[in-house]
Amino acid sequence: MIEDFEKFLKNNLPQVDSFHPDFNQALGEILDAGGKRFRPLLLLSVVQNTAPLLVKNAMHVALGVEMLHTYSLVHDDLPSMDDASFRRGHPTLHVTYDEVTAILVGDALNTHAFYMLANAPLSDEVKVKLISILARDGGISGMIIGQAIDCKFENKKLTLEQLKFLHVNKTAKLIAASLLMGAVIGGLDEIKQKVIYDFGLKLGLLFQVQDDIIDATQSSDEAGKPTGNDEHKNSFVNLLGVDGASREKSRLIKELNNDTSKLDGNLAKVLQKIISDYFKG
Repeated sequence: MIEDFEKFLKNNLPQVDSFHPDFNQALGEILDAGGKRFRPLLLLSVVQNTAPLLVKNAMHVALGVEMLHTYSLVHDDLPSMDDASFRRGHPTLHVTYDEVTAILVGDALNTHAFYMLANAPLSDEVKVKLISILARDGGISGMIIGQAIDCKFENKKLTLEQLKFLHVNKTAKLIAASLLMGAVIGGLDEIKQKVIYDFGLKLGLLFQVQDDIIDATQSSDEAGKPTGNDEHKNSFVNLLGVDGASREKSRLIKELNNDTSKLDGNLAKVLQKIISDYFKG
């Protein structure tokens, strides 16, 4: 399924007619650089197990989510934020080109994400719901406020409750939104949508805990991005230590596997496999 998504992505890289010497290249380069494709995988997995005939149609939405996520990475790497030199195993855009190009590529991916949703071959009712979810969880009520808190409180220790609030918003809500959007496309009722969204919030926290552990324990080459740069950040490792973060990871995995009992059998198996594949060790 992810192979099909990669083909769809390559065939739908955004392009614009202009005499700018390298904007299209920069725009396509960051999207085509690879990555976990975790959010598209979640969205498409739900659709595959609820309305398989709509998987092809849902590719447009999955790409929109990946565009929004990628924009957040481009801006996160900027000198004014994390000042990262490479991402997904490649130099970051502000290093390869310049900061203005990186900012505008991020802006382009942000807005084009909603273009993809608005023009997906789905009903208008479904598309309005999808746009609302992505704008909410990728915007000021989710990722943006999380990023704002992350930057504002560098070198200032947060409580565990505050740390979870930060990362629920910055990371977990977009992961939960990916599952929820798949559920909307698949026609699940509102009760099941809430179950899968709550599952996604917990999954998103697990994703962040593991990312913090990777930053503390792996080299930049192993991780495909700069590591060892979180000393001034509010991370689970900085607050709990590597052992404490590892215990939190194990706790979340156990809870998530138990929570799959609330989901349809086939979907539960798929999500259990994703947990197993992505969160080993």
